[in-house]
Amino acid sequence: MIRYQKLGYVALNVSDMDKSCTFYEKIVGLQLVERVKDGPAFFRCSRDHHNLVLYPSERPGLKRVGLEVENPEALEQAFEHFTKAGLNPKELNKNEQKMLAQGKTFRFKDPNSCITFEFYSDITQMATEYKHTVTKIARLGHVVVKVPEFEKTIKFLKEVMNFKTSDYLSESIEFLRVFPNSYHHSFAVARAAEHQFHHVNFMVTDIDDIGIARNRMINNGVTITNGPGRHQPSGSIFLYYLDPDELTIEYSFGMEEFPEEGARKAKMLERNRLTLDLWGGKPDPRNCAFGYIEGAESKVQV
Repeated sequence: MIRYQKLGYVALNVSDMDKSCTFYEKIVGLQLVERVKDGPAFFRCSRDHHNLVLYPSERPGLKRVGLEVENPEALEQAFEHFTKAGLNPKELNKNEQKMLAQGKTFRFKDPNSCITFEFYSDITQMATEYKHTVTKIARLGHVVVKVPEFEKTIKFLKEVMNFKTSDYLSESIEFLRVFPNSYHHSFAVARAAEHQFHHVNFMVTDIDDIGIARNRMINNGVTITNGPGRHQPSGSIFLYYLDPDELTIEYSFGMEEFPEEGARKAKMLERNRLTLDLWGGKPDPRNCAFGYIEGAESKVQV
């Protein structure tokens, strides 16, 4: 089955590139790599060329999810596997691969969640380390979506894409890791009436990053929608806030890790507010409440 290295990057659609580029660099603390005229802007929080990509759009939300597999052999195996599964994966042309600073890359659209997933094994490693500024971001953590076809989506992610469940709230939300990556979840799915972006997460280096970020958001007029608090499922301390399009961004510190072999079984968690925040916080109604999923209006293959 498919073996992943990590959640490689998340691509978001934003309505105002200038405003969003400033926000993600100066407020979130990502490092701008390059901005293509009338096209995407690439940001990083690692040695990778990008971990977040912004695209101009009138429909802000999730554009696609980039998954890095372990090696070129795993990429070939994945392409063959998804072809046999009838997903019609399409390799990107050389020009787009060059723009993305990636090697061989292919995409397909999940027919259940309507998410475009992208697969690659090679991405340009930058000459210098990512430079911390306002926050010591450790890595891109996870992305979460809402779907109406909850059971079908979970079945697809586990049986076709080889994701593994870490914990779940029965018929409500499921936390999945991209096997054999050790982190509690790189992807999660919540039940909803419509397809919708939920949030994207960046993991930070220490708890001071959470406290300092809270004050930075307040001082810069950024809306905090939840936290600081602590999640029961992963054990992480969190802070949620809104970007200029009111897409939800999360910082988190700490996360349970799983061994490749002998991992504990997934826990079925109580549907209780304290499960999502052991500190008893009450989220703002705008928390994780907005964001289109590109392609959800159509089931045509990309």
